[in-house]
Amino acid sequence: MSSVLLVEAFYGGSHKQLIDLLKERVEGCVAYTLPAKKWHWRARTAALHFMQAIPASSSYRVLFTSSVLNLCELVALRPDLASLKKILYFHENQLVYPVRKDQERDFQYGYNQVLSCLVADVVVFNSSFNMESFLSSVASFMKRMPDHRPKDLDELIRPKCLVLYFPLQFPDVTRLLPKHKLLRRDARVSRVDDISALQGQRRLCLDGPQAPRPEEESSQGKDEAAPSCGVPCLNPDAGGGTPDQEEDPRRSPANPEEDRGADGKKDATVEGIGGAEGQVKPLHIVWPHRWEHDKNPELLFRTLLKLKERDLDFQLSVLGETFVDVPEVFAEARGPLDAHILHWGFLPSKDDYLRVLCQADVVISTAKHEFFGVAMLEAVHCGCYPLCPKSLVYPEIFPAEYLYSTPDQLCKRLQGLCRRPDVARRHNIKVDTAAYSWAALKEGFESLLAARADHRP
Repeated sequence: MSSVLLVEAFYGGSHKQLIDLLKERVEGCVAYTLPAKKWHWRARTAALHFMQAIPASSSYRVLFTSSVLNLCELVALRPDLASLKKILYFHENQLVYPVRKDQERDFQYGYNQVLSCLVADVVVFNSSFNMESFLSSVASFMKRMPDHRPKDLDELIRPKCLVLYFPLQFPDVTRLLPKHKLLRRDARVSRVDDISALQGQRRLCLDGPQAPRPEEESSQGKDEAAPSCGVPCLNPDAGGGTPDQEEDPRRSPANPEEDRGADGKKDATVEGIGGAEGQVKPLHIVWPHRWEHDKNPELLFRTLLKLKERDLDFQLSVLGETFVDVPEVFAEARGPLDAHILHWGFLPSKDDYLRVLCQADVVISTAKHEFFGVAMLEAVHCGCYPLCPKSLVYPEIFPAEYLYSTPDQLCKRLQGLCRRPDVARRHNIKVDTAAYSWAALKEGFESLLAARADHRP
């Protein structure tokens, strides 16, 4: 019998990933979903659908849903669900979601989320940035009401809140990694094993406290000063110092010394990271995000066109899903950048997608909106050097050396890496992706989905 009721009004992307993972890994889950289409209609009307779709059952103990659903409406329409432990999970929040003009912001969506928080027993956010940006915006958001404005709603909601990062299932990409990434990964694993052994000896000798959890170690590392080597040392201004889906992402016509594969094409996989060989292959830049304005593709293409104007060599893969309204900048930029493009558009095969990430050197985010960033962490897992805005959720996850504050800084960082791609290929990435894995977060989700001791059906 099912005790955990999973309800998802927008069953796609990260929303789908989470529901599928919980259903597979947590005992007693049953899911009711709506396809990931017509988001605005899902947010407005999903409760009415689920009122009829969810069968009555005395076995339910927990209701878990994302903030797309108006939970307030659902429990009013289905009083039998009101007594369950009601968990509201925020993948994103509508109070700070970017719009072109503030007048375009539909008050109803944010209002629904506030009401859902007031009804929920536990409110979970996928990052501290998501939680704090929501709670700190409630008061100003409610000021849009013409009169009789409620007060201190954030103080009612905050005690229910907690942060539980989105759990990722990182695939084994060993077979897809080029040799230089394998060597780098082996070296990192070896060091981690040595550190773990030393920590174990220290605990045995000193009988001191337990070692910090992975997320604590990560946050400590992020507070340290950036190292004096690697990309931050490059002087981008010093001269020389610093898609076709069927096309092979490893192909690099700029390297005449590449070995040829069985298909007769040149294989641009870098055989190691030393000497001229790591230098000859152009820097491979990947942008794996939704083709929408909130991901700021305008900044991406402005930056890449500047690199082209400066006669810098690079290869480009622009991945990610497209929807009905694709920003015009994609069509405008494709022609001028055509000579640099390896891949252009969504790759429906997960294996093909991972293969491109494994072959890329640098992954970029130009987002104006990000509450977690699954694509960036997946790319880092595949060995890509990350460059992210110094804003949104990124400082919470990525150390300072991977953050840029201005478009000019992004351009200079990429300029340096185009001139010295070996720097990215040699660099040991200091992002603890394990802290965001299901293995690390499993206990938290199992505890979250446990029924209340005082539950009465």
